[in-house]
Formats: sequence, structure tokens, C-alpha cells
Amino acid sequence: MKYYPRNFVFDDMFDSFFPKETQYNGTVMKTDVYEKDGYYNLDIELPGYKKEDVQMDLVDGYLNIKATHNVSNEEKDAKGNLIRSERRFGTCSRSFYVGENIKAEDVKAKFDNGILNIVLPSKEQKSIETKQTVTIE
Repeated sequence: MKYYPRNFVFDDMFDSFFPKETQYNGTVMKTDVYEKDGYYNLDIELPGYKKEDVQMDLVDGYLNIKATHNVSNEEKDAKGNLIRSERRFGTCSRSFYVGENIKAEDVKAKFDNGILNIVLPSKEQKSIETKQTVTIE
């Protein structure tokens, strides 16, 4: 069997049919996780999103993160006639099991320049099983 490099004929076959905005645009939440001083740190890349677009909840030991993005662009000519109108809507989500003993007040989250940084304790505490919303600074 012959091996073909990744960018063989079919890889770019549909590029001319679909504009770049509809193709894979990096909406996967790329995440770095590391432990430091008894805490887990998560750095999640969310380029193009605002703090208001991101929601976090703790449910039965899972930290659920959801980001929703709405963009609308309109171009008009000098007379105000609509020439082009485009809308894009995107959403991405990710869940991390952090243990049923983590409370919302134990989780610290900060959104800065397209990066969501989350810090939570790496040692479990008492059991909590209700849904809790986490505030993002």
C-alpha cells in the first residue's frame, strides 16, 4: 500500500465550495492543564470570544464550560443599500471531571485576552452534588 502525504487531492477539495468561516475555525477549546502548589490550573484558548460569551457550571463533579459566539456583518454602499450580509454563530463546550467534592467558591476563573484561566484545588473536600454556577472575573 502506498502512503500519500496528508495534503493529497481530497484535503483541499471543498475549499472552493465553502468560505473559510464555515470550515474548521479552531472552535475546539484547546486546553493546557497543569498542577502547581496543590491547585490545578487550566488555560483554555477562546480567541474571538468575550467574557459574556462564556458560562461555567459545576454539576455532579463535572466542570462544564460553554462558549457561544454571534457575529453579524453588513456591508452597504454609499447610498445605504445592502451589498452583503453575513452571520456566523458558533458554540463550543467542554467538560472536566473535577470531583464531587469541589464547590463553586473553590473554583477561581479569570478571562483575559481570549484565555480563560481556571484554578481549582487538587485535593477533594466534602461531597457536594447540586448544580452551581461559577463566576468568571
